[in-house]
Amino acid sequence: MEHFDAIVIGSGISGGWAAKELCEQGLKTLVLERGRDVEHIKDYPTMTMNPWDFEHRGQMTKKFQEENPLITKASGFGEDTAHFFIEDADHPYVQEKPFDWIRGYQVGGKSLIWGRACQRWSDYEFKAPEKYNYGIAWPIDYNDIAPWYSHVEKFIGVCGNKDGIEAMPDGEFLPPFELNCVEEHMKSTLEEHFPGRYLAQGRWAHLSEPKQTHLDQGRGKCLCRNKCMRGCPFGGYFSSNSSTLPWAEKTGNLTIRPFSVVHSIIYDEDSGKASGVKVIDANTKEEFIFSARIIFVNASALNSNLILLNSKSNRFPDGLGNDHDLLGRYIGFHIYRAGAGGKISGYEDKYYYGSRPSECIIANYRNLKEQDTDFLGGYTIFTGAYRNRAEEIPDETPHLGAAFKHKLSKPGNWQIYMYMQGETIPKASNRVYLSQDKTDDWGIPLLVTDVGYDENDEKMIKDFLVESRRMLEKMECTDIDTQDNNQAPGLDIHEMGGVRMGKDPETSLLNEYNQMHECKNVFVTDGACMTSTGNQSPSILYMALTARAATYAAAQLKKGLL
Repeated sequence: MEHFDAIVIGSGISGGWAAKELCEQGLKTLVLERGRDVEHIKDYPTMTMNPWDFEHRGQMTKKFQEENPLITKASGFGEDTAHFFIEDADHPYVQEKPFDWIRGYQVGGKSLIWGRACQRWSDYEFKAPEKYNYGIAWPIDYNDIAPWYSHVEKFIGVCGNKDGIEAMPDGEFLPPFELNCVEEHMKSTLEEHFPGRYLAQGRWAHLSEPKQTHLDQGRGKCLCRNKCMRGCPFGGYFSSNSSTLPWAEKTGNLTIRPFSVVHSIIYDEDSGKASGVKVIDANTKEEFIFSARIIFVNASALNSNLILLNSKSNRFPDGLGNDHDLLGRYIGFHIYRAGAGGKISGYEDKYYYGSRPSECIIANYRNLKEQDTDFLGGYTIFTGAYRNRAEEIPDETPHLGAAFKHKLSKPGNWQIYMYMQGETIPKASNRVYLSQDKTDDWGIPLLVTDVGYDENDEKMIKDFLVESRRMLEKMECTDIDTQDNNQAPGLDIHEMGGVRMGKDPETSLLNEYNQMHECKNVFVTDGACMTSTGNQSPSILYMALTARAATYAAAQLKKGLL
């Protein structure tokens, strides 16, 4: 049995941050990753390929799509990024209700394929569940986490403006990418016709102008190629592979073990603490036990729930820390079902340079100081303006020759798009649990997902569809289209909850430092810890919570309290 000061389960966005902070505190840290190793630059096979270099020009074959109906729906998935997604048949799960669970099993996890949006939560999101009676109180507020947001932003590099928007607090920003001419028109239209609604250039994890700390990481300026999900050879966007894991490795305190499927956390009845982690080698199926004084669970929300549910003992027959049937319950996600768009005339003499990797954001304007709708929660709107690649070409035009080439090179109409990212309300009935009769290739019970929409979600979607049309009309759009695609939950890839934070051990599993109430040396800092979902993209909050918890855990360990 090998012993470490700390074990981190998972190497994605939060796991990488746990490794960095723990290693910097001098703790010998083992990172367990169930997938293969991915080394920055070396293992990005498509990073510089052109469309014509791909056998199918970036598309997947019909046969592949038929065999993989799940991952082929995922945003950003294609022939150029398939190496960072798992195929459907390799890791099954049971859907009590339709749920599209997108996973990336490799060192770096989904940090290689994340959307990179980095809005801070405001205090509204921390206070709303208790204020409006749709959830338990968070054990922290904005002031508790604000310094840790700053800590993370400075290290990863986040571009954006200081916009002074109360519902989306400012942070430590690199220069933003510029708005194009139509987006400037959108911004001024909102200011004129919709008081309280603000369009901002998105806060995105891209090095628009690297600072010394980013250069010290070996990263460089974002070149606006917008090929991020292939793996960026310049380290222009943040990933565990380009940033936190190499940084942790420099300390000499890091050990990464890929192909390590975590079976369970081992609970010691005598000490009342976790003693280690049981691991199954993904290739040989051999079992190992690694011991540690503290354990961080960062396997991605639903897998973290699975591991804890499978961590059974005499003290915890229903899963580690699960005294009150809370583990696996109150699963949340973000609503991505609804979108809108339209054409806008004019501006034909203007274009934009490069392939900007960020979007614009209309910050949440619903249910802030008071409930002003017939639903609870709020929604962010992602938006932007673009020109079609070419104007419409009549069918009678020959599709070859110089005339056709010139037609293709002339940009088409400007268009505006919008889509919502809506808060969902935590409910005990939205849950995951272990299958009683189905196991995976390593003998671990399959996860069952029982998560669905509710009436509140439908009301929020309806509000977005009405309001997006109103805004597009004031922006002088034509051919406006609004739609609800009715997709199942999960494609947002923002699953949260199941191991929520709270003040009371009878209604929550984690305290204000993401520490398990009933097993003090286990910390959960990925999406599983979320008490509510908010409306902002959550990854930077996971990073901030992780940095805060790891610093606390290391201090407690050094004091002999863990």
